[in-house]
Amino acid sequence: MSETPQPLSFADFKLNKQLLMAVEEAGFEQPTPVQEQTIPLLLAGHDVLGIAQTGTGKTAAFGLPLLMKVKYAQGIHPRALVLAPTRELAMQLEAHLKKLATYTDLRIFAIYGGLGPKTQIETIAKGVDILIATPGRLMELYLKGDLVLKELKTLVLDEADKMMDMGFMPQIRRILEVIPRKRQNVLFSATMPEKVTTLSEEFLEFPVRVEVTPAATSAQNVSQSLYEVPNLVTKINLLEYLFLDWDTFHRVMIFTRTKEHAENVASFLQRKAHGEVRAIHGNKGQNVRINAMEAFKAGDVRFLVATDVAARGIDVPQVSHVINFDVPLVYDDYVHRIGRTGRAQHTGAAITFANEAEMHHMHRIEELIRQQIPVLPIPPEVEIAKTSFDEQQSMDREKDERRKREDPTFQGAFHERKEWIKPGVTIDKRTGREFVAGPNRSQKGKKVNPSKGKSSSPAAKAAKAAKGRAEHRRKR
Repeated sequence: MSETPQPLSFADFKLNKQLLMAVEEAGFEQPTPVQEQTIPLLLAGHDVLGIAQTGTGKTAAFGLPLLMKVKYAQGIHPRALVLAPTRELAMQLEAHLKKLATYTDLRIFAIYGGLGPKTQIETIAKGVDILIATPGRLMELYLKGDLVLKELKTLVLDEADKMMDMGFMPQIRRILEVIPRKRQNVLFSATMPEKVTTLSEEFLEFPVRVEVTPAATSAQNVSQSLYEVPNLVTKINLLEYLFLDWDTFHRVMIFTRTKEHAENVASFLQRKAHGEVRAIHGNKGQNVRINAMEAFKAGDVRFLVATDVAARGIDVPQVSHVINFDVPLVYDDYVHRIGRTGRAQHTGAAITFANEAEMHHMHRIEELIRQQIPVLPIPPEVEIAKTSFDEQQSMDREKDERRKREDPTFQGAFHERKEWIKPGVTIDKRTGREFVAGPNRSQKGKKVNPSKGKSSSPAAKAAKAAKGRAEHRRKR
């Protein structure tokens, strides 16, 4: 009878004593599946392409080998670089790595936009071992000569698919051109679109692919449900009804598609719901976003309303619910949104509101995650408002445009009107009507009895004056 294999522990990875003490202090008892597979590969020096559900411990999966490799503070210039798509994720990575490096002397620092570069430049000048950066700020400081990258030995791309969506590909290629070619590369993401596959082929050398779960699989600890809601006002009414249950909805992230919706939902909750409310989106200042995130993590904020700027990589403990007030148009973002709950072995719930135009996107999301999301009836206590004319027009237009993309011959209700034109007729671009030939000059100030073809040039005027003087002399 074969013995049951014992589960791995972090000590089995032969990490040094300082890291094992930090891991124990952080409360990590056993490695997650992605950590079990990734840590030994990175410690052995392999390039790794990692695909795993969000919230499964990817940061520690690349962070522990990185700290083990860099080992101790040395020199001034960074020896490891971690690229992140957003400033929020960069700040979070900095906090996590510093926590794991508590008992070492390693200097870990994050640089990102939204703040003046002066303080960041001064910190870099004092010496950095592991640098975390957004691509834009990294290139800005490098091109100014305030950052030296020639000593890099390891490059990590976290949330690579989001970088592609945000248009960072040209900057990443420039970064790859200026850093040393001989290095270890790590690429992590929860989804794996073709763009990321192409990027991985460009800079990973014979990578080992770690795929704990299929790409774009939603978190297993998250229960998902869907309400088909006719319009914006009814979505608000449903939100108000759900939030009457204080004990269940105690820490909630609400995702909207636009900044305007984020502000409107936050304003409504501030008036109607019990609990502190904050909103974060691209128009919010850096300090406002940092303070809102910190307050939400600390439990001082009950509702955090956000656009997809906060959907990736943000680790907030014990988020009870994620509510998709609007369905994301980038389907991978659905996976990342709902991954904000059900993290670190906790359970969570994701609820989506979808109008008739958004239901098409929900069907596509179900195909992506290979899972059918149960549709729940709207509770009878929720008032179903009448859809306004403008909102109905907007939904109809969206459905028309989608059908036109799928079927080029489809005209739809919003096709461009074209008047019937006779063959050979010229259309005046200014009026859109048939061109009528006429004088090119303006008719304003036209003389009643204009001279018939006589020139008014200076020579003609001089000849006319000379003729007048001659006649005057004859009369005398």
